[in-house]
Amino acid sequence: MKTLPHVLAALTAAVAAALVSQTANAAVLPDYQTQSSWFTAGADAVAAKVAQARNTGSTKNVILFVGDGMGVSTLTAARIYQGQAAGHTGEENRLSFETFPYSALSKTYSVNQQTPDSAPTMTAMVTGVKTEDGMLSVSSDSIRGNCLSSKGNELKTALELAEDLGKSTGIISTARLTHATPAATYAHTPERNWEADSNMTTEAINNGCHDIAYQLVMDAPGNGLEVALGGGRSYFLPNTVTDGEGATGRRADGNDLTAAWTENYSNAAYVWNQEQFDAVDTTTTDHLLGLFQSSHMQYEADRADDVGGEPSLAEMTSKAIDLLAKNDQGYFLMVEGGRIDHAHHAGNASRALQDTVALSDAVKAAMDKVDLSDTLIIVTADHSHTFTIAGYPARGNPILGLVHAPEDTTIAQDPTLANDGLPYTTLGYANGPGAKNGARADLSAVDTTDVEFLQQAQVPLSSETHAAEDVAIYATGPGAYLFQGSVEQNVIFHVMNQAAALGGTKY
Repeated sequence: MKTLPHVLAALTAAVAAALVSQTANAAVLPDYQTQSSWFTAGADAVAAKVAQARNTGSTKNVILFVGDGMGVSTLTAARIYQGQAAGHTGEENRLSFETFPYSALSKTYSVNQQTPDSAPTMTAMVTGVKTEDGMLSVSSDSIRGNCLSSKGNELKTALELAEDLGKSTGIISTARLTHATPAATYAHTPERNWEADSNMTTEAINNGCHDIAYQLVMDAPGNGLEVALGGGRSYFLPNTVTDGEGATGRRADGNDLTAAWTENYSNAAYVWNQEQFDAVDTTTTDHLLGLFQSSHMQYEADRADDVGGEPSLAEMTSKAIDLLAKNDQGYFLMVEGGRIDHAHHAGNASRALQDTVALSDAVKAAMDKVDLSDTLIIVTADHSHTFTIAGYPARGNPILGLVHAPEDTTIAQDPTLANDGLPYTTLGYANGPGAKNGARADLSAVDTTDVEFLQQAQVPLSSETHAAEDVAIYATGPGAYLFQGSVEQNVIFHVMNQAAALGGTKY
């Protein structure tokens, strides 16, 4: 019978032999392979993963970034766009959050649609429950557009749970703050379009439902949101009031919710332009409302031309964190790049990509501010779009340009032609306003890199549609390791709930 020392000696010899075998196998590779920059970069990436320890602790802070409509093709094109803007070929570039150690794919379908809108998808992310299209943080037992049916079917959100725990909370969006994605974090309604009381039905008003803007200010959970920055000013103002940029309010009830914000909360401030935003002192301000446009904020491509001036998504994110971080209990912050979606609906890739880069910049701003040992950062999308990257362009070919094959030596040479004898762009849409009846337009003399250019599409529609494929999730910080493989979209809530101990249990 073999004794324990004999067994250990045998095991040691076996391990040593295995190591020798591995070394011998590694030596088979030629120097020109192992010294390749591709080879060494790949080896370094795997070594970094091996050395990385899972952070299984609980987190104090959660920041959820949502690129509205930011599908995988959008990420790829934006990555190349950003890289080329910096003078590189682009393909090797990485957006800030693409460096995060954990990722997964999110299944975006809603209870009643294969291809969803932003209401049920964001509801899934912040409540853990999927619902039907058009409804915000109420269950699918509700009927869209029917107030009474939603009573008793309200779903508690991660933001509300954070407020219950005494954490600070905030929402940021380049869309209206009453739009579906930000609204799902704080509002409960069977109709996403009830952004102001003037949008509501008689049934809704008679049965006690409140519009979304009203819920943000008057029905807010806990001691109210500490930060709310975005667009949608007119939904907070009476229809008898003209704002500082000449737009008229939409409220029929006479409520000035911007005044109510400063009256309801201590050390509160309301701002509507860049100058006022810059002047906010986060050390003395505890509740900050910023409404920088009467409707949606400007696209990133047009922001510099705004008359009143408005902050970037990165600037809003940075200031919000400064304010929220004053709370020792921690915070929950949702940041939306809302206009990626709108640019895609318009068939306008240039603006969509610039807004995606702006979201990446906002994530970078957050990473520069927080301690990842106690902050979970998640970056994802609510849904995708029918946006494609096609053809066989050479590496470094302008991502917004016409397709030129690799054998071309300069971009001035003739582009690749389709079977109809006409050139085509790398980027396109399956449907949308870029389509036309009859023959395709000849793009030979068209500057397809111009910000106003609409990519060609196959199916003519006045507005390009969402798409149903999975979207990406990127995560870093405590609990980030829970994102792996393919998950239902509502799992995002459960990861936040678990990692931050928000108290939302299944019992």
